Amino acid sequence: MPPASATPSNVRASTTVGPASAGGAPLALTMGEPAGIGGEIALKAWFARDPERLPPFFLIDDPDRLAALARRLALAVPIKAIAGPEDARGAFRSALPVLPEPLPKAVEPGRPDPANGRAVLRSIERAVELVQAGRAAAVVTNPIHKASLYRGGFAHAGHTEFLAALAKVATPPVMMLACDALRVVPVTIHVSLIESIRSLTTEAIVAKSAITAKALARDFGIRAPRLAVAGLNPHAGEGSRLGTEEETVIRPAIERLTERGIDVSGPWPPDTMFAPAARESYDAAICMYHDQALIPIKTIAFDEAVNLTLGLPFVRTSPDHGTAFDIAGRGTARPASLIAALRMAARMAAMRARVDMTSGAGAAAFTGDGI
Repeated sequence: MPPASATPSNVRASTTVGPASAGGAPLALTMGEPAGIGGEIALKAWFARDPERLPPFFLIDDPDRLAALARRLALAVPIKAIAGPEDARGAFRSALPVLPEPLPKAVEPGRPDPANGRAVLRSIERAVELVQAGRAAAVVTNPIHKASLYRGGFAHAGHTEFLAALAKVATPPVMMLACDALRVVPVTIHVSLIESIRSLTTEAIVAKSAITAKALARDFGIRAPRLAVAGLNPHAGEGSRLGTEEETVIRPAIERLTERGIDVSGPWPPDTMFAPAARESYDAAICMYHDQALIPIKTIAFDEAVNLTLGLPFVRTSPDHGTAFDIAGRGTARPASLIAALRMAARMAAMRARVDMTSGAGAAAFTGDGI
């Protein structure tokens, strides 16, 4: 496992950047699936804005449906329709600023209607347009319901792929899950376990690790990021007695990354690398498949983990949960993950602006190629 005596990790230190947009552009929060809990947690996040010290944000949504939802849930949250992001800061202290995106059909909690899918997607498109125009500091996305969008003709695999298409990036973006104590990046994501093993390649490990290292430097302010690469098999293969992928796939990736000047170690036994002492020796863990990454972070920070998309020309975060149709409209949804996503988006946007100003590098200098 990574040495416990290594220099303490930058995970906590790098999240202490003050709220972004202190005087700058607000955060753009998307509607998400209106039949889910996105509206409720947005209302509750705004209500907790002062004790949580949240940066200003505006929601791209239907003001009428939010006002009705606030009444239904007995939440004292005034709704203020705004003409543009520039009005959000002035409105934020006394009301939740909402950039109107009308819904064609009434919303029934827990029952998504494909007829509202176009408004859901338009909310995302407008958020991207605004952040790329410099009118929003970052994009924070509420959870969507892909099955409902597919029925309406949605052609992308998911949220991240849609954002990549809107941003016109050639290199596939990278999913990171993060909290104050841990950052993880899965190399393979939403495929079966057997397919994740079949599809694991040296090239994929190298590509995702390189993007991760750049994001740690640019968005988290870690000057010399340290990556720990997990093994695939029990005990990281135990000298190839329990599997050979560590030697045939993973170690060659580590060697290539080292040649690029990235501080990377491994492959480490996955059953020990997430212990507290081990986590002090790296800034992000590169994991081979979905559950290898998500089990440890959800165990450590189930309500506070944040989903990030690395490799985009703008900052994007999201709560690390789904639409939660089973509790939609009941008033029991917890806003902790959205609050964490808003905070992290603000900090990342502030750090990115600071690093770019200091280095003179813009988004073009942080593509997925090289390091």
